[in-house]
Amino acid sequence: MEIDELLLLAFQALRRNIARTLLTMSGIIIGIASVIIIMSLGAGSTASIVSDISSFGVNVLTISPGKLRHGPGQSSSTVTTLVSSDAEDIEKLVNVLSISRMAGKNKTITANSEATSAQISGVDASYSEINSLDFTTGKFFDEDSVLISSKDVVLGDEIVEELLGEEANEYVIGKTVRIDGIVFQVVGVLTDSSSAYIPITTGQTLLFGQTYLDSISVLVSETELIDTATDDIEALLMDNHNITDVEAIDFNVRNSQSFIDTISTVTGTLTALLSGIAAISLVVGGIGIMNIMLVTVTERTKEIGLLKALGAKNKNILAQFLIEAIVLTISGGIIGILIGMAVSYIASNAMGIPFVVEASSILLSCGVSIGVGILFGYYPASQAAKLNPIDALRYE
Repeated sequence: MEIDELLLLAFQALRRNIARTLLTMSGIIIGIASVIIIMSLGAGSTASIVSDISSFGVNVLTISPGKLRHGPGQSSSTVTTLVSSDAEDIEKLVNVLSISRMAGKNKTITANSEATSAQISGVDASYSEINSLDFTTGKFFDEDSVLISSKDVVLGDEIVEELLGEEANEYVIGKTVRIDGIVFQVVGVLTDSSSAYIPITTGQTLLFGQTYLDSISVLVSETELIDTATDDIEALLMDNHNITDVEAIDFNVRNSQSFIDTISTVTGTLTALLSGIAAISLVVGGIGIMNIMLVTVTERTKEIGLLKALGAKNKNILAQFLIEAIVLTISGGIIGILIGMAVSYIASNAMGIPFVVEASSILLSCGVSIGVGILFGYYPASQAAKLNPIDALRYE
């Protein structure tokens, strides 16, 4: 028999009992849809995070106290080795355009009898440029504010709305809020933000009670010089901290790409793990297909005997039932892909992340569908092909 004849017979056989066919495909549909959804949302989440990190600039370095990797019992949360003199020395390096010190703590902000808790970060005026902050209204404080330890504050629009209402962003500039009871004047409102920024000098002397830094942001002159700048900074800080052994460094220098690589690795591993769990349903679906195909062989024993009596060879019978199984799984796979894409699109919009469906996930789903059809369809097909035509014709 030709392939087109076998395909026609397969579709005719599956149409005889639509309900059973759909129930048999359900395992494949659910499995493929689950894999598509998980891979799509995983890719979308990664793209969203990478976009957020990239918005800070790929030529920005972040220096933090403590080692990047810690042994048992070690923590960077209480490391106090990074200080303002380190930042001043780094700013003098040839490939560095600007730096911003940062120290912060979670504090209570109050206004008009309303209160909210937020991360208050003390930074330099250059922080806004380095991190490409977007403003709804107003501006960031300037260097003079840092020099005189002014009580200026830049609030995220989410904080403003929580304290003063949704329309407050239009008139909040010049208004005052209290941070731990200390009065600050609002000079700017950030877009889509729940953070608050004050001059680093004000934060260290009035709010945080610390002279050490939580981090230093560094704007490098060119992206191509990131590695060179990193080496220069590491050498400088090792000299400042009297460190001669690389294993004993008490700081770490990271750039946006390292964050991106880490996030991509973590989300990729998690997505693969969840996809593997979802793929278990494909095995269950495959076993269901094998069971139904065995039942089908039993139901069509006489038909098989008649086909053999008319000259059909074992390979023709094998091909017929194998193609039926493959058609069943491919059809389920296509439906699963469509359902998975639809659900992924809806979920991505609801979660506010990009809708991403990679071609590799579609090809993988199609390949898995065909593989399941062959793997779980071969045994029933081989059983059908081995039937003795005389015994098959006598079967009741």
